[in-house]
Amino acid sequence: MSILILAALLVDLLVGDPRCIPHPVVLIGSLIHKGEVAVRKITGGTTGLKVGGVLLVTVVCAVTYLITWGLIWLAGTVHLWLGLVVHLWLLSTTLAVKSLHQHARAVAEPLARGDILTARRKVSLIVGRDTEGLNEREISRATVETVAENTVDGILSPLFYAFIGGAPLAMTYKAINTMDSMIGHRNKDYLYLGWAAARLDDLANYLPARLAGLFYVFLSTGSPGGLRSTVRAILKDAPAHPSPNSGIPEAAVAGALGVQLGGTNYYRGEVSRRALMGEEKYPLTYRHIQQALNLTYGVTALSVAVGVLVRFVFESKF
Repeated sequence: MSILILAALLVDLLVGDPRCIPHPVVLIGSLIHKGEVAVRKITGGTTGLKVGGVLLVTVVCAVTYLITWGLIWLAGTVHLWLGLVVHLWLLSTTLAVKSLHQHARAVAEPLARGDILTARRKVSLIVGRDTEGLNEREISRATVETVAENTVDGILSPLFYAFIGGAPLAMTYKAINTMDSMIGHRNKDYLYLGWAAARLDDLANYLPARLAGLFYVFLSTGSPGGLRSTVRAILKDAPAHPSPNSGIPEAAVAGALGVQLGGTNYYRGEVSRRALMGEEKYPLTYRHIQQALNLTYGVTALSVAVGVLVRFVFESKF
């Protein structure tokens, strides 16, 4: 399994998500949407929507796991190598190292040229907040926060579940994360229907987010902010984040880079004030985007190394 995961990571780094091949997450998103429509047709009220949300989460997770496992099994019955190739491809689609790099660099490069308009347009593709009128600092902040959060959601968590249960479990995690992004909102439309999806996503990311915090602390010994700032930010600032998990990588990155994240955001014109993460030793600029990406590469390498080691120890004993 370890060799397969290493190969999948290499495929992601080299190929990423080619547009000519349908991405499994798109199919999962379609299943979630159809499931939401069906639930809303047959349920209503607080209890009905909560029960329907639990049913939707259960069905989506089960279907995702079984189809992923089934595709690998069917390919393996044709030929062992075909089964391995299908498993490898499915694993690679759960990882987002190259995609995260491309999206973050697409913001940093126009910022470096002073092209604020292009940078605003590019950052609007990766964040949900309003981006009109953002200056260089706020664009950089939005991008660094996205890099930090997606280091867990898009890389470490899929790797965590891949080492435990291969592509079927890693793809099931992607289904959970996709449900959270689609229906796990705390607003009047999804407060009850998306309750189960949001709680399951919190649970699924609980251990990976804390592992990420440890990895960031290890890497911070050579960072601009240093070890002490990173540990202090995680312990002091992360608990104030509205997410029980996202605050850890955001605070860790803020401390490691010696910058301050969080603050005031706008969503469809409405103010959303987030707790401040870290202390501003250095003013945020586009350069911190690449520094955040460098930390992501380090966390990815540590995740793979620890995963390989744990599987080796486990398999040698059992």
